[in-house]
Amino acid sequence: MTQVINHGGGVHSIKVPIPDNPLGHTLVHLLDTDRGPVLIDTGWDDPEAWETLTAGLATVGVGIADIHGVVITHHHPDHHGLSGQVREASGAWIAMHAADTAIVRRTRESEPGTWLAYLAAKLTTVGAPEDHIAPLLAAREKGGRMRTLPGLRAAIPDREIVPGELLDLAGRALRAIWTPGHTPGHVCLHLEEDHPANLPGRGRLFSGDHLLPGISPHVGLYEDPDDATAATDPLGDYLDSLERIGRLGVAEVLPAHQYAFADAAGRVQELLDHHEERLTGLLALLAEPLTPWQLAERMEWNRPWEQIPYGSRNIAVSEAESHLRRLVKLGRAEALAGSEPVTYVAV
Repeated sequence: MTQVINHGGGVHSIKVPIPDNPLGHTLVHLLDTDRGPVLIDTGWDDPEAWETLTAGLATVGVGIADIHGVVITHHHPDHHGLSGQVREASGAWIAMHAADTAIVRRTRESEPGTWLAYLAAKLTTVGAPEDHIAPLLAAREKGGRMRTLPGLRAAIPDREIVPGELLDLAGRALRAIWTPGHTPGHVCLHLEEDHPANLPGRGRLFSGDHLLPGISPHVGLYEDPDDATAATDPLGDYLDSLERIGRLGVAEVLPAHQYAFADAAGRVQELLDHHEERLTGLLALLAEPLTPWQLAERMEWNRPWEQIPYGSRNIAVSEAESHLRRLVKLGRAEALAGSEPVTYVAV
């Protein structure tokens, strides 16, 4: 049964399923405007997700053809996957931050094997074992792409979300806040209107994956096969973005997963503390030199390393790298000169 929640003040959320994913669903938000309804995120590109989205809209009297626009918090397929189908059915515009639009464009235009070759080289650099890299090389030899690689057909947005500006939504005050970390172009959206239930605070925040009530979102490296040397600091970006959101003083957070919640500042502090504790724990592990892969093997995850699936290990080692990069930038760890694959040690 389709689950739709009325949040009041012309805002609804629809639980759109994510296939084979422990998160379960994406909360797609529907915002009424004077020019027609607007979606914030759309869900995974999957027939069941599409049926759930359209059925959810129908329960509040909205047809898919009525959608005026689509605002995307970030490019990941559980948020942007159905955007193209929504646009085809309705003629709606699609808006996204330029940094994530660039990723969508690059993914669509990349040659078949480019990503596989990049990933294999990257995993070699971080010390992944040969049996983990072999399937990527084999897939590249066949000249194809992994069937499970999402985002290959993602829609190219036709509007740019400009940080700090109000979106062009008739009758609504929705301001874009750039919150890089989870992705380079992630945005939160601040609905600068009185809370319909008069909760204390400054409006409501559509937080995407940036601020979730019970999960710390993945913060890995910003991957660009054409610029593998860029010294980005995604974790630093994320922590800075968290503090910026904490200062907003919103009455309620409407995230893209789990459930709506109040006390954004309290949740922000929990996440800041979590990452500080994690960095401290990694320094203890780095008493001995470790490659990023070895560090990922020793880090605490939601299950033992032996039970983490193949693709998720790639995500885990990317997160380990983002933490390493933060420690290096803070002067608390360093790469050992001449080590291959590169190893890091606490200083």
